[in-house]
Amino acid sequence: MPHEISTVAFLGLGVMGYPMAGHLAQAGLDVRVYNRTRAKAADWCKEHGGSHHATPAEAAQGADLVLMCVGNDDDVRDVALGNEGALAALARGTLLVDHTTASSTLAEELDAACHQRGVGFIDAPVSGGQQGAENGALTIMCGGKDDDFDRARPVLSHYGRAVTLMGPAGSGQLTKMVNQICIAGLVQGLSEGLHFAEQAGLDQQRVIEVISQGAAGSWQMENRHATMIADSYDHGFAVDWMRKDLGICLDQARQLKARLPVTALVDQFYADLQSMGGGRWDTSSLLRRLHATAEKKD
Repeated sequence: MPHEISTVAFLGLGVMGYPMAGHLAQAGLDVRVYNRTRAKAADWCKEHGGSHHATPAEAAQGADLVLMCVGNDDDVRDVALGNEGALAALARGTLLVDHTTASSTLAEELDAACHQRGVGFIDAPVSGGQQGAENGALTIMCGGKDDDFDRARPVLSHYGRAVTLMGPAGSGQLTKMVNQICIAGLVQGLSEGLHFAEQAGLDQQRVIEVISQGAAGSWQMENRHATMIADSYDHGFAVDWMRKDLGICLDQARQLKARLPVTALVDQFYADLQSMGGGRWDTSSLLRRLHATAEKKD
């Protein structure tokens, strides 16, 4: 029988998971947390209450729903399926939700493993960045069964402004790939536009104020233009993580025989930023790469 959701476990308290779990505590749920760095889990409990645990399995024990937000496919496998993974501790009728941006193959793997244990599974990658997580305004793209989604949705809505079921397991991850493909092209286009405006002697801020009101406007333009103009990138979504995500997109594209020439090119531009020491810079630092290229030519 499905469990009423009152106790949840949240595994992974990074820049996204920490505030997401906080919203669940604020909503009155009993939250059990796990983080690889235990001190961070202890800090979270001091701020939000709940309890912290030494392993994913311990955190998952007795939970009606387990949510994961970790780094990559290998991290997810370890946290969910490892020797001290969460899945083995979950009772029949409970739910496992993965917010990690990972491969659709992994989502299908987790779905099959959960099915064997009578546990529901939803792959639910998010978009909106740290700001969206802190404000409870994430976009959540889900893959799974209708009834599992219907049970998980009220919980996810505590930090998601748009929570949508896209299809069976793996569909959430595939949709997130579309999201990252679109962002890569947008950020490069914005970077080139600002670079062109600067070279042309235009007031970049005034340019943005004008063109953002028309067809060129985007979330990236609205939220990143000021820091790009200021050449400030110690914030936001890191280049290292974007390269991880674009690698997933390009691998999937090869399997689907889909052509992503611009995505592949921007991925290499991000590799250039990594070689410049910018692995932790925000993805909008593509503009800094253009500045460096122009300086070399001069």
